[in-house]
Amino acid sequence: MEEGKGLMPLEEYAAKRRFQNTPEPPPGKETSKPGANYFCVQRHDATRLHYDFRLEIDGVLKSWAVPKGPTLDPGLKHFAAHVEDHPLEYGGFEGNIPAGNYGAGSVMLWDRGTFDLLGDASGEEQMARGDLKFRLHGEKLNGDFALVHMKVRGKGNEWLIIKKRDEFAAPGWDVEGHAYSVLSGRTQEEIARNLPVRKTKRKTAGAADRVWASSRPAKTKRAAKAPDAVEAVEAGPAKKKRKSTSGA
Repeated sequence: MEEGKGLMPLEEYAAKRRFQNTPEPPPGKETSKPGANYFCVQRHDATRLHYDFRLEIDGVLKSWAVPKGPTLDPGLKHFAAHVEDHPLEYGGFEGNIPAGNYGAGSVMLWDRGTFDLLGDASGEEQMARGDLKFRLHGEKLNGDFALVHMKVRGKGNEWLIIKKRDEFAAPGWDVEGHAYSVLSGRTQEEIARNLPVRKTKRKTAGAADRVWASSRPAKTKRAAKAPDAVEAVEAGPAKKKRKSTSGA
């Protein structure tokens, strides 16, 4: 049985986090619009560097942790561990999770865009049968992919992410050759050091209205009464869009 199975959507996500101590967004009021099909990949330098692959399905971000990252090389099959659902607000998160918190480390918004399901079955139906097929339209990832559930003894969350052979396939493609943020243009080290957004960035893809970039530290007891600044960063120079006292 997969970890967390039986919990309501986002209960496991919320249970693992103390939102007063992390800039990650808590589950909010954002809901999927009809036909919503956002995807993102976040490069997460936690205990071990990995990539979090997320697809908007059934009102949440279905998520897989991919140690070697996604690839455009159709000759490779990379392991992907199915993890807890994440809220839609997480789809634009970039920042630092402080030490002592779940998933502590720097998070980069590595890719984002939209996807199309392939076939007539819904995303939930395809996941239930263990064979999820989709076409990505991202800044770095494009073309047809599949997530396939491995029928092996284990935790039950073992999947493979596979690139199909199409015009976007690129044998020998190296994920680490593209280690920059599509949101801020920063490297992982620059994010970890809380350096500012680059003034000149590469073109970004995806929904610009679904961006959560946090350079603020977690709340401390001394500063708990002060409102926390949350920056929503879009293409172009960074600018503050709104202030929030809830972290959402």
